[in-house]
Amino acid sequence: MNTIDKVKSLTEPIAEDLGYELVDVEYVKEGKNWFLRLYIDKDKGVDLDDCAVFSEKVGEKLDAIEPDPIPHAYYLEVSSPGAERPLNSDEDIKKAVGKYINVKLNAQIDGQEMYEGHLQSFDGETLVMEVQIKARKKMIELPRNRVTKARLAVEF
Repeated sequence: MNTIDKVKSLTEPIAEDLGYELVDVEYVKEGKNWFLRLYIDKDKGVDLDDCAVFSEKVGEKLDAIEPDPIPHAYYLEVSSPGAERPLNSDEDIKKAVGKYINVKLNAQIDGQEMYEGHLQSFDGETLVMEVQIKARKKMIELPRNRVTKARLAVEF
């Protein structure tokens, strides 16, 4: 089990107990420092107090485990995923139906590898999006297995 999977398994129960959703976990090296970043959310969004409470509980949990599940010294950061929250799971995508999203593909469909538009439906295998192509709107079907990244997007 890699570091991210270990951290997810240890912190998801804490998030659930506090009424949060653990949206994403990153463990990255930037310069000389390692950062463990946890992104949480809830229906009405999270604020600084939510992040502080979750950070404290996670820190206590990680510090109490022997041997240490994280191999390096690191900085723990907890924040909201923001307005352009990633859609990592099928469940995330289902919750985004009706919202404006950005999707990146592993290969072109109709000459494009990226689409942005309103997600109309998702049945577990196909995303149906209404996208703007030049001056007209078009419905496009994108197979889930071709999607490499999806996130909420801000519509301008």
